Amino acid sequence: MVMSFAGVSGRLTVVGGGVIGLSVAWRAAVAGYAVEVLDPDPGGGASWVAGGMLAPLTEAWPGEEPVLALGLAAQVGWPSYADRLRADSGMSPGLRAEGTLAVALDRADAEVLDALAGHLAGAGRQVTRLTGREVRALEPSLGPSVRSGLSVPQDVSVDNRALLAALRVACEWHGVGFDIRPVARVSAGRVEFTDQSIVDCDVVVITAGAWSGELHPALRGVIRPVKGEILRLRARPGALPPPTRTVRALVRGRPAYLVPRDDGLVLGATEYEAGFDQDVTVGGVRDLLADAELVLPGVAEYALAECAAGFRAGSPDNLPLVGWLEPGVLAATGHHRNGLLLAPITADAVLDLLAGRPVCEEIAAADPERFAQRATTTRTGGAG
Repeated sequence: MVMSFAGVSGRLTVVGGGVIGLSVAWRAAVAGYAVEVLDPDPGGGASWVAGGMLAPLTEAWPGEEPVLALGLAAQVGWPSYADRLRADSGMSPGLRAEGTLAVALDRADAEVLDALAGHLAGAGRQVTRLTGREVRALEPSLGPSVRSGLSVPQDVSVDNRALLAALRVACEWHGVGFDIRPVARVSAGRVEFTDQSIVDCDVVVITAGAWSGELHPALRGVIRPVKGEILRLRARPGALPPPTRTVRALVRGRPAYLVPRDDGLVLGATEYEAGFDQDVTVGGVRDLLADAELVLPGVAEYALAECAAGFRAGSPDNLPLVGWLEPGVLAATGHHRNGLLLAPITADAVLDLLAGRPVCEEIAAADPERFAQRATTTRTGGAG
């Protein structure tokens, strides 16, 4: 059963100022709500260190069909979201439409890509298989080690930092307030800060990413941090330019992505279950650079401009949690690898929920009630 409440108007407090929180705040302010964002570092966190891929197809995994369906539904709304944001902020969010190449460097990796292509075909989504020569015809800077690939023009990318900057301007233009005090906990229509001061409002929306599990009992043990490391590489004078497309590679079973920026590349993606460990490890940097150089040999001439770690908000089934936790408290969190991709559809869903309208079928699958139902079934010994 999907939890539902009557339409809400008035003051909205958004706890978390990443891409989800800022998107919710902006769209809610446009809709007429009085909005305040609570975050010690608005525009920071996982959104700041993201690669920027809007890639439901190359992120697809057998058994996660609802994740794929949600990602595809979100992708449809991205161009209009970007256009509205550009109009409201006067800034480009850096949406790039060149597409994605998924590439493999040995036979085992090629078999994984073949399995992905078969899975997508079974879901009615065709991708184009390419030989190594055909891959290099599209992106000549890729190295001779690339054995085969898939062309996925539907999977695009965005400059995450340009996006965050545009969202912050759009929020401020529409009167969104910001408070940088750390939040301790959330309850119905109330936020308590770590200094024990309190803010009351009509609805609290929890968009705090990996930290959401610490803010409300319904999220405790459901949302967890998944650590990821990224490198930002700057193209130096005389170096080969970055590829025009996003390149997602498998290198001896390790995933790596190279996402182009105007001045270089964003390189990822390690993934660890390590709690809130903020260190960038030597081994992670070593593996990312070694794998990237096999895929794109010219990357050795780039400058290593930044190393950073972020925390994706994981959930048990890799679907986010978007829906009511109790009257006065909404969740919009747990987006894992797809926060940027799902920002538009999540913001739309929050507005629908506030207005008492039904959400789309794909977002309905992300209702937090699914975890409460599983817990009840486990306690009562329900049939499996």
